[in-house]
Amino acid sequence: MERRELRAALHAARVPDDYYRIEGVHEPVPTPTDFLFLRRAPDGVWETGAYERGAYEVLARHPDEATGCGHLLHLLV
Repeated sequence: MERRELRAALHAARVPDDYYRIEGVHEPVPTPTDFLFLRRAPDGVWETGAYERGAYEVLARHPDEATGCGHLLHLLV
């Protein structure tokens, strides 16, 4: 699964748009106060985590986009 497929799966599962942010695919404006995220780290790995109280907390690092997408899907559905 890649990011656009993840976005479609979350939409189909009726996960509210402000519950998550997917870098380059779904970046809600205005930024919600709390959400789960998938992003690419500077070292090239993919990170999933939570944004709360103005701070990002990485929950897991993944070797590829597909694994990161699967993890975020699991967290939200």
